[in-house]
Amino acid sequence: MLKLWGRDNSINVQKAMWTIAELALPHERIDAGGKFGLVGEAWFLKMNPNGRVPVIDDDGYVLYESNAICRYLAARYGLGGLCPSDWRERGLAEQWMDWQQTTLNGPMTTVFLNLIRTEPAKRDMAAVTAAGEELGRLFGQLDRQLAGRDYVLGKRFSMADIPVGAAASRWQRLDLTRPSLPSLEAWLERLGARPAFQRHVRIALT
Repeated sequence: MLKLWGRDNSINVQKAMWTIAELALPHERIDAGGKFGLVGEAWFLKMNPNGRVPVIDDDGYVLYESNAICRYLAARYGLGGLCPSDWRERGLAEQWMDWQQTTLNGPMTTVFLNLIRTEPAKRDMAAVTAAGEELGRLFGQLDRQLAGRDYVLGKRFSMADIPVGAAASRWQRLDLTRPSLPSLEAWLERLGARPAFQRHVRIALT
């Protein structure tokens, strides 16, 4: 059975769990990271020397890095569905997945850690303001991609929607000034109707 190590309030774990749920894969999730510990133990570091979650073990195949996990699961268990079978379409899906990790993740981390995991007196609100403005610009790019589309790639939900959807859901619920982005907001409503999204992403921010 597929095993995943990670706590449910980690956005990276949420991406992997959302993928697992969309594919209806039998699995076991083991709490790890944060207050649950385990990530510094020798047996865990053999799986992921970075000491971070999530990590999966799929019948002896061990993999870490959340977007790599999403790609692997979608390709192995959802090729032609969650993972596009057309290589050009798949390339675009991976482009948006990487955009979340390389471009969006920096300012998202700044605002999330300050507003959710830092006590008010110690927050760097100047950094929050600057990162919030950058996020408004970046999500504007995504809004333009979504114009006239139901999902990131078009009519069909795919793995491209998972990393950016998890990030956009967090952004929408943070105490930030946000521009009006009607295409993105409509897309988030569509994602919100998906049981896997409700179960693993639309949970309390902690």
